[in-house]
Amino acid sequence: MSRRTIKLQYNAPVTLSFFFASLAALLLGVLTGGQSTRMFFCVYRSSLADPLFYLRLFGHVLGHADWNHFINNMLLFLVVAPPLEEKYGSRTLLCGIAITAVISGILQCVFFPASALLGASGIVFMLIMLASLAGSRGGGVPLTLLLVGALYLGQQVYAILFVQDNVANFMHIVGGVCGTAFGFAVRKK
Repeated sequence: MSRRTIKLQYNAPVTLSFFFASLAALLLGVLTGGQSTRMFFCVYRSSLADPLFYLRLFGHVLGHADWNHFINNMLLFLVVAPPLEEKYGSRTLLCGIAITAVISGILQCVFFPASALLGASGIVFMLIMLASLAGSRGGGVPLTLLLVGALYLGQQVYAILFVQDNVANFMHIVGGVCGTAFGFAVRKK
């Protein structure tokens, strides 16, 4: 009888590295009582002379407020990101994540200077919109994109108008717009 071994694959390097970096940021935040999260993993308006400001423009998507926030983002991220990484490639996916992080970080500082932003939900919504474009062929606009966009945008606008919570719905919309624009850009290639 032959013995079978199970070999783990690091099948989606950008996806898995993002997950483990987010997990490390959360654990570090727990160990430091939130100090590391405030310093490195959330973005807020600060001096452009502060080198950490530029780190936070990228790092805020790795930070999460608590385990529930982390799990809610990472469940969707781990489902949606690997097939997109396989379809578009690791470099392209990393580029989309970085662009979305910087755009949402800058917009947070410009439009919401009195608050901080953290979490991967803008990235998740970027991926959802990108995924709705993934199966399209030709030059037309996929119906899946329109349906996902309408449902998603409607849900976010409703939440902005009628739900009082600490969710950055505007940044979810920014992530969705980034995913749509990025999807059309990589589709043309």
